[in-house]
Amino acid sequence: MKNSLIVNALKSLGVPVSWQVYSGKLTPYITFFCYNEQSEQFADDIEIVTGFYVQVDVWSKNDYSSLVDQVKSNMEAAGFIRTTAQDLIEFDTLIFHKAMRFSYYN
Repeated sequence: MKNSLIVNALKSLGVPVSWQVYSGKLTPYITFFCYNEQSEQFADDIEIVTGFYVQVDVWSKNDYSSLVDQVKSNMEAAGFIRTTAQDLIEFDTLIFHKAMRFSYYN
């Protein structure tokens, strides 16, 4: 899976979107990474479907509920399936953090 698939799905949200690490100063922002890639389906011992499992993280100093809803909607429109989500807070920086996991089959 190309990272551009996720970047293109989220770029209309108007916040920075970065693979793994964001080094800017703006909030909110979004980071993402692939935490698992595996064979999902075979035909004649040849992989025909690959599963990509990605985590999309929304980071904000304020309420991010609306942005989270937009992320979910945009990712689903791009063919991703949301599997889990979790509200977190980074106490050392006081940044709210929503971790959302999605799967994508290609």
